[in-house]
Amino acid sequence: MVEVKVKTLPHYDTSFELPFYATEGAAGADIRASLPEKKSINVKPGERVLVPTGLCMEIPLGYEIQVRPRSGLSLKSSLMVVNSPGTIDCDYRGEVNIIIGNFGKEDYVIEHGLRIAQLVISPVLQAKYVVADGLTETQRGSGGFGSTGTR
Repeated sequence: MVEVKVKTLPHYDTSFELPFYATEGAAGADIRASLPEKKSINVKPGERVLVPTGLCMEIPLGYEIQVRPRSGLSLKSSLMVVNSPGTIDCDYRGEVNIIIGNFGKEDYVIEHGLRIAQLVISPVLQAKYVVADGLTETQRGSGGFGSTGTR
């Protein structure tokens, strides 16, 4: 298990648990919206908003935290994590905010305390990118964007 240090900000609701795994086998830890003055956020159709969590994190070197949608929220509402998966780099120390978009036709109200996303910690490898005169041939070649068919 990897340890992530968490700092709470003044608008963090201390009645909330820190990001938590809802079940023993869960890959993602649920994180809640922690809104200043416990107010709600109204998200209009087509609008994107930044949802505060009241948390800052110290992620160990060599890891990232991926911000992903919660499947139930995505299925049962018009809300989606827009840049999914979003990445929180290990050297970022600011507040974790979640970018949420409303893809529906009606306003959606994000209430204080809503489990807004899930966090997945993952190891990171960095690559050294080098210029090459050519690349090895493969069966697929440069085919992309559906070139392998749908069935």
